[in-house]
Amino acid sequence: LGNNGQRLMTMEEAAHVGSFTDVEGESMETIFISIASYRDYRCPLTVENLFIRARYPERIRVALVDQIINDEDEPCNLPPSDEPSCAENPNHALCKYAHLISYYSMDASISVGPILARHIGHRMYRGEYFAMQIDAHMEFVDGWDVDIVYQWKTANNEMAILSTYVTAALNTTINVQTGQSLVTKRPFMCNSIYESDYYDGDTGHMRHDQQPGTEPTIHGTPMLHPFWAAGFSFARGHFVVNVPYDQYLPMIFQGEEPNIGIRAFTYGYDFYAPEQNIVFHYYDLSDRKGLKKKEMSDRKGMKKKEKKVKIFWEHEDKFKDVAQSAMLRLKGIIDTNPEVTPDQWNHIEHSKYGTGKVRTTTKYFETFGIHPHNHTVGGTNLCSFVEMEMHLKFSMALRNNNMGIDYDQISFKFQSFMYPPFFETNYYGEETDDAEETDDAEETDEADLE
Repeated sequence: LGNNGQRLMTMEEAAHVGSFTDVEGESMETIFISIASYRDYRCPLTVENLFIRARYPERIRVALVDQIINDEDEPCNLPPSDEPSCAENPNHALCKYAHLISYYSMDASISVGPILARHIGHRMYRGEYFAMQIDAHMEFVDGWDVDIVYQWKTANNEMAILSTYVTAALNTTINVQTGQSLVTKRPFMCNSIYESDYYDGDTGHMRHDQQPGTEPTIHGTPMLHPFWAAGFSFARGHFVVNVPYDQYLPMIFQGEEPNIGIRAFTYGYDFYAPEQNIVFHYYDLSDRKGLKKKEMSDRKGMKKKEKKVKIFWEHEDKFKDVAQSAMLRLKGIIDTNPEVTPDQWNHIEHSKYGTGKVRTTTKYFETFGIHPHNHTVGGTNLCSFVEMEMHLKFSMALRNNNMGIDYDQISFKFQSFMYPPFFETNYYGEETDDAEETDDAEETDEADLE
């Protein structure tokens, strides 16, 4: 579509993507959900939950990429071993809706990280109207499918992607018995940094940091924000066609989100924070400073300590030296590190996994205060702009045919001095500010190394 991003795809091209299904005599848009799981005991609970909490589960198709060790881990597409089997309880959601689950199992010992796993998941896409990506440890609100489709439609933007770091699933945020959200605050994406590169100590990489959670300031529509999140993404199906995961980035975790987000921006996509929470996330909080005593809400409504989640780096000795070359490719493609020269990285299938020409990376960097030459980003000052003004300013540039924001009409260039630092609770419910940021701010998502 759009010749690999050489131009903005047309309304007609976009309209050709997306299937419908008959549900209770009504034609409904289908929803594709990709889940990549790495040895995650919560994965089958998540899949069960998304079907149980959906108002119209028949419209959903789930693609599971399950990285497990046989005889040690339980598969994600079957009820847990401590529950009745499908033969004993065919009405269990994982049994009743087995025909709506596409399952691919792979040996976790040869896992090379979330990017390839999610690439495989997106290859299972079969033309559904909407494409959603989530982590393998989530808790949905009741009627989430109707809610998120409605929220997407209120953006009136074919190129809208609803994506954010999801609020933590705590006994103070969601009632797991009823599926009712207990909070009105919602997170939005605005805080990114460059950090020392554990792939290559001589240079750094861009990644997203902790994000704030606030009461919505924009009502009746999701709110524009500058970044994309891997743990929750909801868009039209053409998004996974146009911006597929790059299969040539083994052993990469940090940098996954800027890679997809910047490429999507250059294809003409726009990112939004949902106005209401439709899903919550079980973060691995056991090692986070100050949060060791927090208890998580259990699926069965009981309190318990969250288990330590295994990560794909447990087998990194099998894949020595591949991460550094992969990170050079990632940086080279999205232009976040001008010190990386074209001769330093592998250009295989660059046109398929590269940036588009609808918008430039330079436009992205200048608009949102990202400075690749000196490896700095606007910090929480950018959050002040996003929370107060971005949506009101930029939504005025939405094309008349609703095919995305026309950034040629936007001359704004963010500079940190223009806005104050932003102080708010983050998506764990902690008070946060620049002085309290820790080096492991993003390590919560290491529970998501699918």
